[in-house]
Amino acid sequence: MNAKISQGLSTSALKFLVIALLALGIFFRFVNLDQKAYWLDEAFTSLHLSGYSDREVENQIVNGRIVSVADLLKYQYPSPEKTVFDTVDRIAETAPELPPLYFAIARFWLQLFGNSITAIRSLSAIISLLVFPSIYWLCMELFKSPSVGWIAIALISVSPFHFLFAQEARPYSLWTVIILLSNASLLRAMRLQTKTSWLAYAVTTILGLYTHLFAVLLFFTQGVYAVLTQRFRLTKTLISYGIASVISLIVFAPWLYPAIITISQYPKQPVEAATTGYATTLIKGWVRGIGLFFADFSINETSSLIYIVLFSILLVFILALVGYSIFYLFRNTEPKVWLFVLISMAIPPLVIILLDLMQGQIRSTASRYFVSSGLFVQLTVAYLLANQLGKTYERPLKHKQWKIAAIALLSVGVLSCITISQSPVWWTKAKDKNNHKVAHIINKAQKPIIISDVFFVKMFALSHVLDEKVKVQLLPSPEIAKIPNNFSDVFLYQPSPKLIDGFKQKQQLKLEPVYPQYLWKVEKKT
Repeated sequence: MNAKISQGLSTSALKFLVIALLALGIFFRFVNLDQKAYWLDEAFTSLHLSGYSDREVENQIVNGRIVSVADLLKYQYPSPEKTVFDTVDRIAETAPELPPLYFAIARFWLQLFGNSITAIRSLSAIISLLVFPSIYWLCMELFKSPSVGWIAIALISVSPFHFLFAQEARPYSLWTVIILLSNASLLRAMRLQTKTSWLAYAVTTILGLYTHLFAVLLFFTQGVYAVLTQRFRLTKTLISYGIASVISLIVFAPWLYPAIITISQYPKQPVEAATTGYATTLIKGWVRGIGLFFADFSINETSSLIYIVLFSILLVFILALVGYSIFYLFRNTEPKVWLFVLISMAIPPLVIILLDLMQGQIRSTASRYFVSSGLFVQLTVAYLLANQLGKTYERPLKHKQWKIAAIALLSVGVLSCITISQSPVWWTKAKDKNNHKVAHIINKAQKPIIISDVFFVKMFALSHVLDEKVKVQLLPSPEIAKIPNNFSDVFLYQPSPKLIDGFKQKQQLKLEPVYPQYLWKVEKKT
């Protein structure tokens, strides 16, 4: 007869492991903050912070006048001529789909700590540290288990997804914190039923709405949960939730209306325009999106076959673990617990997926839109690992297998973060990941000038890695520039077909591509 052998992970051992991984996670978030390319979306952030409008920028520099890199960077940092109210006004006028809370905080941050890529990205990195106590609180409200909270912190610490977006000059870190705080405060309010707790929930909801428009999906998901748990009865809980919701919407109303109007005017891609590989693209994007919360080595179709195969095997392991975690949660927790987790995991992506299917778009493949869903996937995995590692087994082998699975999952996260931290480019920077290489070519020239009719914010993104000696000539779309004579090298940056054709038609000039699809050098024909 086999006696039961306790192989549970001791509290001290668990805390030691988490503290070690937490230290690594904090280190990763602050290492090489200025190394990755400053890309289009971040350049938009900086333009918002400057307080200048698109019209002002176009009138002052997109006019064929030769300007310096310093002239471009003027529109990338808070201007003494503008205030935080100009920043908010600019967003309200040109991008109301981006609520202003993060941008207002970021402007004050740069005024305190100076103008640099490191300074603006450090704000996101510091905010991301609030994720750790927030996810621990949510785990305590959901599972009443410190072990689940500790393992959730470990998973978040070395999650490549959270690491990447902790180094972005965008609102994603703040949005992640708000998601956790809002959900935890809702569960606390439903448990305590006090005015103070419901007020705290209303405050987190308002902060969420002024941080990211997807807070509307979070708000809707929480409403579904409140209605289902109260079994469609008008209880005290549902009344309190309704009052908190009304207060939140009233406070957000001034921003909600222009945001809805702007989003409704976005061009829609019809379903007929979808390619034959549309379904495959969506499925691959969804699978990859789940995997990115645990592992990311920037593998894509251009990678070596062996790397694609190995990463595919890793994704299968992650998906199997996630699938079993969901099943285990359903079988081992109360309905109010698994219901909260599952609808929080499912509703936000399902809404976006349905919109994609109706409109023939692929927004649902962008992992940054599924922060909420990914967090609850990680919580589910944390619950599974905490319970399996803390069990008492008749056969030690099974416990050892779960230890190996947990160590493997965390190790993959650590390796992903190490790889990302040492790389100057990554997929999150889209096409702008090549800006460093493009700038290197330009900066080597003795007295270079860049001519371009590209959207001026793309030139702003490039300007952060250009030397001071570089001059720039931004053209309104219809214009063809005259080639200035007093420069050693003349480059075209992401020129339109019309601009390329205009130069080719000149008898004394030819275009030599020096970085395909990005950079051409203008030379005289021999």
